Amino acid sequence: MFRRGDPCRNYLLVVQGSVRVQVLAANGREITLYRVRDGQSCVITTSCLISVEAYPAEGVTEVETSALVVPQPVFDQALGDSAEFRRFVFANQGQRLGDLIQRVEDVVFGRIDVRLARLLMTLSEHGTQSIAMTHQQLASELGSAREVISRQLKKFAGRGWVGIGRGAIEVKAPAALDALARQSN
Repeated sequence: MFRRGDPCRNYLLVVQGSVRVQVLAANGREITLYRVRDGQSCVITTSCLISVEAYPAEGVTEVETSALVVPQPVFDQALGDSAEFRRFVFANQGQRLGDLIQRVEDVVFGRIDVRLARLLMTLSEHGTQSIAMTHQQLASELGSAREVISRQLKKFAGRGWVGIGRGAIEVKAPAALDALARQSN
């Protein structure tokens, strides 16, 4: 959808689908900041439009995605002319910004074991499913290094909580993971 450094020319509202917004560091590490799903707009896109800045991150579609595209001149006019549109944009912006701040707090202050358990429980719908993700993908989701995630998964496997396969994690003890996931960071 957009790349770091691209000029921001349109307001995007995802109608259906999912866009992963991520930052890639010069050393090759990446972190998923958030996802934009049905009925949501991208906090970075809105900020870039308002401040007339280039994108500081990239947005990648994860599934087939359709979006409402509003060119900047139309967006600017609608913000000025429509109180309803302005409320919608800023309410969405406020909510998404709150989510982003929570994400930063989790990455900076959160325990990796708790965060990994939460992610595994979220990814396994009923707690007993195989999750088709690599250690690197999990690390990107959590803003960590692959090595850290691999070590933590080995600890979970040693406790019998997960099974580790090539490109897949099997949740074996959902109650144990859920108990850890509910802990405070």
